[in-house]
Amino acid sequence: MTTECGYVLQLGDDALVAAQRTAEWCARAPLLELDVALANIALDQLGQARHLLAYAGRLQGAGRDEDDLAYLREESEFRNVQLVELPNGDFARTTAKTLFFGAYQNLLYTGLSAVADPVLAGIAGKAAKETRYHLDHAVIWTLRLGDGTAESHRRMQTAVDEIWPYTHELFEPAPAAPLDPATLKPRWNRLVEGVLARATLSRPEDGWAPTGGRRGVHTEALGHLLAEFQHLRRAHPGARW
Repeated sequence: MTTECGYVLQLGDDALVAAQRTAEWCARAPLLELDVALANIALDQLGQARHLLAYAGRLQGAGRDEDDLAYLREESEFRNVQLVELPNGDFARTTAKTLFFGAYQNLLYTGLSAVADPVLAGIAGKAAKETRYHLDHAVIWTLRLGDGTAESHRRMQTAVDEIWPYTHELFEPAPAAPLDPATLKPRWNRLVEGVLARATLSRPEDGWAPTGGRRGVHTEALGHLLAEFQHLRRAHPGARW
């Protein structure tokens, strides 16, 4: 597998797993407005995953399409960061995940929209616009919850504290990649820390930093997600509807 193929596959897996987690809020969100907003975010992420996995399949040259890569790989073959596979928890936890991951994706896709590869640049250009909305949505709700009632503030701070350790994996160095994610960390820090400050939330101290997703090492949550997501395709191989 070429470096570029592996990099595109990572991005596709990030988006696919994020889409599945976000979609779990459909018909379960605390407000109708949020039900629609989170469903739209999930659809955007799924669209990004389809384009990226389809391109990764072409780069591999093994005849696998986006569906094969999504449904017919084992847990250890997925290369997404652990952050996106974490269970949703309450709405504050999902808001923290969306803030951290949305800020990362928006910076990443904006940078990738200028790379030499025209296919990757095209995918990234569209995704940069979509993730700007994801980020805006997360910022609004981080401010509402963080600077709201005592209970909403407590829940939002707890969510930030719980998710923060998983953000470090987003920026692990990859010098051979079309865009090294490590170069995004300073801008991400400024953006996220500014939002947390406005929301009267404390930035957690850096310490424990779980890792391994890019090497196929995942939390137990991914196995449960894939079991549900892949079941129908695996139970009825080759079925047509």
